[in-house]
Amino acid sequence: MSPEGDPAFERVLLKLSGEALMGDRGYGQDPDRIAAIARALHAVHDRGVQVAIVVGGGNILRGTQEAARGMDRATADYAGMLATLLNALTISDALEQLGVNTRVQSAINVSQVAEPYIRRRAIRHLEKGRVVIFAAGTGNPFFTTDTAAALRALEIGAQGILMGKNGVEGVLDSDPRQNPDARLIPELTHLEAIERGLRVMDTTALSLCMDNRVPLYVFNLDDESNIERVVRGERVGTIIAARIPAEVAT
Repeated sequence: MSPEGDPAFERVLLKLSGEALMGDRGYGQDPDRIAAIARALHAVHDRGVQVAIVVGGGNILRGTQEAARGMDRATADYAGMLATLLNALTISDALEQLGVNTRVQSAINVSQVAEPYIRRRAIRHLEKGRVVIFAAGTGNPFFTTDTAAALRALEIGAQGILMGKNGVEGVLDSDPRQNPDARLIPELTHLEAIERGLRVMDTTALSLCMDNRVPLYVFNLDDESNIERVVRGERVGTIIAARIPAEVAT
């Protein structure tokens, strides 16, 4: 258990789905929601925690699904990468308005608006107190932003991946849309999540985290203060780890 108020991590990676940025809208971005997330990240950053972010693009793709119907899968994935870049720039701007220095790094070349992803440069930015936002996934089609989050977390040496969910307290034992009595699973291993088919992140990403013993902290992002609570070491939502750390506060 960490002392009250002291961060339990030095460096974390936050995985934000595109849906987390659209609030109650059907698609697109909700400025109020993005501002609230930025304030929560500002509070964490002020505690001296190094923060990296991987963002998805589902909120933008939802608005273009009809136009993309029948599109070649690789082409559609590249369009999705561009959607993540739009979200990354928005998050960057929201943080900069709060006085937090940021850098957007893209896995595809868009030099006018973002740096190319370079691992050593990303780590140096973090060491200098900048929030680094990784856009465009891995830069390759057929790989999700979940896999990008696992990969970037390993590359920068993050101590854990924080996964904010919309309207869900953590990992549930069944789909709450089909089973209103679905219950929260407070802790499990990566292998259990894979074997039970729990939709935490895709299997490739989960396997990568399992093989490299990267813990996942899954929590409800509707309450943005949960980000800071997880960073303090509080037990929030679900912990997925090779073993559940005894030092996590109850």
